[in-house]
Amino acid sequence: MQTMHPTLLVGPGDWDPRQIPREEYDDRLATLWRNHDHAGGAIVYGNSRDHAALFYLTHFTPKLEAAIALIPSRGEPQMLIGGGPNMLPAARPLTFISTLAPLRDASKSVADWVRGLEAGSSLVLIGGDAMPFDLRRTFEDVLGTRLEDGDASLQVCMRRKSARELQILRESCLTLDAAIIAFRDAAHNNKSATDCILVAEYAALQRGAQDMRSLFSVDGGRTLRPFDIPISQRPEPLQAYLAVRHGGYWADAFVCIAAQDGELERKAAKTLRAMVAEAKAGLSGRQLYQIADASRGALRLHPLADQVFGSSIGLSLDERPLLTPDSDATLEPDAVYSLRAGLVDEAGAGAVVSAMVLVTDSGPQVLWPTDGCP
Repeated sequence: MQTMHPTLLVGPGDWDPRQIPREEYDDRLATLWRNHDHAGGAIVYGNSRDHAALFYLTHFTPKLEAAIALIPSRGEPQMLIGGGPNMLPAARPLTFISTLAPLRDASKSVADWVRGLEAGSSLVLIGGDAMPFDLRRTFEDVLGTRLEDGDASLQVCMRRKSARELQILRESCLTLDAAIIAFRDAAHNNKSATDCILVAEYAALQRGAQDMRSLFSVDGGRTLRPFDIPISQRPEPLQAYLAVRHGGYWADAFVCIAAQDGELERKAAKTLRAMVAEAKAGLSGRQLYQIADASRGALRLHPLADQVFGSSIGLSLDERPLLTPDSDATLEPDAVYSLRAGLVDEAGAGAVVSAMVLVTDSGPQVLWPTDGCP
């Protein structure tokens, strides 16, 4: 889901080797070089909005300005940090990389670094699509045919979660749970939409969340909007989307709270359970959609659960590929997916619910809801 994001990321982000030790990052880099065996190094870009790949390889979160990791296939990596020399002390705890320098003349710094690599070797570019146009064009002009795209192969690695990643994701789900419990309590006490969102954010932050995103409906669940101005009413039903980032990994959920009849939500939950039950390795997005379509009865699928009804989730809220009605991409073992189901009734009201599912060789495991029952 696309949401508004903070201008400045302020949550805790220090590297804790007890969670993910340097050895696991070394294993990730070893896989990168196996996938690009002729490369002499990798240029990895990230900014405050799009930094999943940079975080995956270095644990670094660019909290305000962009950063570039320069990673040789042999030797120690270095990092160029936005914000000038005064930002370096604050940046050091965020990564295991010890050599940090300001990100000033990035093209010159990268060109100087490339000259120290094996002559004629290729360079892997990761995060290039998030780069400012002028910077990307400068790299292409200077490095030319030596650049090869590394995003697609890295995304495959990022989808399959290690045991340590899964532990962090479970913690993320518990943080999400705390936010949703607070949100439900506020809604049942007839608090305004604004107050419901604020108490959810507070509960997540109290549990160590690095970031929280929210959307909610003021039109009976038909559409969702960001929290940009105070809303004094308590919409009925109160449909919302909540996402939390904990330890670098995201957990998200659609929740629908009805003060009166929750029939539409119950029917949406039934559709979701049918999808989750069949969420096994090898099942395509097309097949998963057919399950949802067959279980909806006479009701229409909600627009938020029709053209896109899920994706892999982890370091990004919407890891590729997205799950769509015509997608032949299949669910993969050891990947975590956020799946959603939603319905619209005859009057146009809507309800959307969701679950986070770990796909294993022995079948699906529900990570959220944390009680295992979507």
